[in-house]
Amino acid sequence: MAPRRHGTHRSLTLARSPVRFTVSFHIIFPSISIGLASYSRARGSLAATGAQCSRLFNYWKKIFAVAFGMGVVSGIVMSYQFGTNWSVFSDKAGPVIGPLMGYEVLSASSSRRASSGSCCSG
Repeated sequence: MAPRRHGTHRSLTLARSPVRFTVSFHIIFPSISIGLASYSRARGSLAATGAQCSRLFNYWKKIFAVAFGMGVVSGIVMSYQFGTNWSVFSDKAGPVIGPLMGYEVLSASSSRRASSGSCCSG
């Protein structure tokens, strides 16, 4: 085994830091937006029953929009980081990671479409 140079570990840690940051935040935003999609759908159907429900629906609609937008932005950055920073890993693990990332995009966009009927009309 070849001896490790002193700066290799530090360089590797610095190179991995942006990916860690992006993946950490990307996990949060799609989870919130997928959960809020069903909540806003239920809240939207109750919005016709009173002013309080309508105000709550409009409040959560804005949070959903921000979470969805941040999930899209962080997902695009994450996929580019996988392609540029982790190209060998993406080449080897692509058959596993590709369908998972595709499923995440599909579930996020279908949850957005499911709630957009009530979300955009309020």
